[in-house]
Amino acid sequence: MATKWKVDESHSEVGFKVKHMMISTVKGAFEEFDATAETENDDFKNAKFDFTAKVDSINTKNEDRDTHLKSEDFFNAEKYPELTFKSTSFDGNKLVGDLTIKDVTKEITLNTDFNGTAVDPYEQTKAGFEITGKINRKDFGLTWSAVTEAGSIVVSDTIQFVIDLQFIKQ
Repeated sequence: MATKWKVDESHSEVGFKVKHMMISTVKGAFEEFDATAETENDDFKNAKFDFTAKVDSINTKNEDRDTHLKSEDFFNAEKYPELTFKSTSFDGNKLVGDLTIKDVTKEITLNTDFNGTAVDPYEQTKAGFEITGKINRKDFGLTWSAVTEAGSIVVSDTIQFVIDLQFIKQ
């Protein structure tokens, strides 16, 4: 029988980072997201993960940049309000699945540390994961680009994910 898990948003973070002008790193996060897992065993191997983030909740701590990211130059939040990930396999270390941004779906592989389970003071069983990976943003139609006068690329094509998820056993 499958066990269902729901993300604990107050103990989870969905972050990303990207090189800016190739000399510094800008970090951001999606503030509104949902994730579930369904597993047959305690080690989460072969678990099914589903994830959704609201594009409009993107936060890089700069309102002008966030507005630009939500525009047609990047995510086009009005037309494509969510990005999704649905797993196809999990071997305990590699989480493979289909990432959809805008109207593009591609298979990606994420490095995953399963930190185990614990029971909290309220008798809830929790499971923790640290997930990292990277994509080429242009593969998903995020193609806006600019070059400085000196020839530096303003935004790298490589986006790195830094995701910490805690799930609550349902």
